Order: sequence, then structure tokens, then C-alpha cells
Amino acid sequence: MAVNGFISIQQLANILGISRIAVYKKVKKGQIKAIRIGRSFAIPRKYLDSILGKTLKDSQKKEIDAAVKKTVREYGDTLKMLGNT
Repeated sequence: MAVNGFISIQQLANILGISRIAVYKKVKKGQIKAIRIGRSFAIPRKYLDSILGKTLKDSQKKEIDAAVKKTVREYGDTLKMLGNT
């Protein structure tokens, strides 16, 4: 259960279905934002959607847009033909 808007490393590990150590390593590498409380870490609940991949960062959106534009540019005619079937 989240306390004051935070979840523990163990709780996040359970949600993600990975080990507590794997979450801890991601925190240490900066892949998961967390704050240090004494000797432990707490993950702000507001980052949970981002961690679970439910939200995209602006850089991720730009990367997807660029990939779509490239695909349409290179395969536009083929996509049109596929859309007409």
C-alpha cells in the first residue's frame, strides 16, 4: 500500500513482476526516479504510470513520430494498397 504518495522498492517489484534487486539496480542507474529515505528508497506514486509505460516522454513521442513519417515516406504506396484491401 502506498504511504503518503510513495511506494516501496518491494511494492514496485511486485507490480512489475521482477525482483526487488532488479528494481534497486534500476533506481541506482537512474532508470527509475526515487528518493532516499534513510537507507531505503521510496518511489513517488506520480511516476508509476511512466514506469509502467502508460505515459510517453516528449522524446519518445518525437521518436515515434519520426519513425511513422519515415515509414509513410518509404512505404506510402504499399500502405495505401494495403488499406484498400
